[in-house]
Amino acid sequence: MVRQSVLASQSSDFPRWYQDVVSKAELAENGPVRGTMVIRPYGYAIWERMQEDMNRRIKAAGAQNAYFPLFIPESYLSREAEHVEGFSPELAVVTHAGGKELEEPIVVRPTSETVIGEYLAKWVSSYRDLPLLLNQWSNVVRWELRPRLFLRTSEFLWQEGHTAHASREDAAAYASRIHRGVYEEFMTDLLAIPVFRGRKTRQERFAGAINTLTLEGMMRDGKALQMGTSHELGQNFARAFGIRYASAQSGQQELCWTTSWGTSTRMVGGLIMTHGDDAGLLLPPRLAPIQVLVLVVKDGDGVRDAATRVVAELTDAGVRAELDADLDTSFGRRVVDAELKGIPVRVEIGPRDLAAGQATVVRRIDGSKETLPVDGVARYVTEALGADQQALFERAVRFRDDRTADVETIDEAREAASAGFARIPWAALGEDGERTLAESAITVRCLTRPDGDVPDSDSEPDTLAIVARAY
Repeated sequence: MVRQSVLASQSSDFPRWYQDVVSKAELAENGPVRGTMVIRPYGYAIWERMQEDMNRRIKAAGAQNAYFPLFIPESYLSREAEHVEGFSPELAVVTHAGGKELEEPIVVRPTSETVIGEYLAKWVSSYRDLPLLLNQWSNVVRWELRPRLFLRTSEFLWQEGHTAHASREDAAAYASRIHRGVYEEFMTDLLAIPVFRGRKTRQERFAGAINTLTLEGMMRDGKALQMGTSHELGQNFARAFGIRYASAQSGQQELCWTTSWGTSTRMVGGLIMTHGDDAGLLLPPRLAPIQVLVLVVKDGDGVRDAATRVVAELTDAGVRAELDADLDTSFGRRVVDAELKGIPVRVEIGPRDLAAGQATVVRRIDGSKETLPVDGVARYVTEALGADQQALFERAVRFRDDRTADVETIDEAREAASAGFARIPWAALGEDGERTLAESAITVRCLTRPDGDVPDSDSEPDTLAIVARAY
């Protein structure tokens, strides 16, 4: 069984449990300015693994990485009225620099549609320049009134993609490709997090967009977390910034159709709250920075050498393995720390184990413990990591499905959302019902089809609304 740690329990105080995990697993700490975050090396290693995998998928979808400024002239935001209205409460604005008041205030980047729109207008002149597919990895600032590490911080890390297309159909197809072929596959394949795939309602979509596609995960307290979004911006930003191209058919200047899409360090928070237990993190093996920790239980002739050989064999087999021979720290404390950090597998070797030619293998995800011949550890661990990745995903799917209720009325939806998600026909809810639920802090997370796919419009027959309380 998993050893109990010094965390609050999920069932008695979920928010405190979350804070304890972030702190005691050494993921992050509050920064010196309210709402900012210091990401510690282990937390950043998890983000780096996410970043590397996502970056590969984004490039496979044809986008190229670029970088745009942190500072944006305030006038840029005002060019798209809905966009500036949506972000105004969250903006951080610089009015003084270099010892004097600026002629025009500068906004610290909350998102980059405006500044990138300015440069898309310079770089696109002909249909031959399209589609133009860009992505950047950066930080953004959205002034947060109620900050929580990873979930809502005033500054966070993310990737944001921005594209320009010759037609609405091409833009919509690319936004959908990112939504499903990049984001959803990343979340299910690497993070082992099942998500509902759908479109946002008119009230919930991104400011300035004509359609927002979203992926919604269920956390272990039954609340929803928006994991990633992909937006069709129509021609709103193209019109505001003059993003035009010469048509292949007529040679006339036409407005481009643009998209934007993003995921952030919020996914680290989602990872914690989807898989964690009362002992700490549970990291999917494909994601874990350290997949196997080989612990020297106690000093003895040849123990450290044997443990080092096991690490080398695992590394040669493609496993991310590390040696823990810190005998100045008690074995019990090292075990608790490994469980807190969610390391998928521990291999424990002591003098008695070595004398018997054996090692003890402990799997974090199911808590099982087996004694194996030392020379068979690498083969067993490689198979166990694959099985545990799938087991973690299946467990999350069962949890989500068990706490998703199909309902017919607003009152039933409100009751179901006290413990999980409710799925209700959109025709029975509608925008009036959406506003009614909002009075109880329950939102429509997305609109989806009965088969789990994305409806083409809010008015598509048989459309379902997923409603929940959310972070």
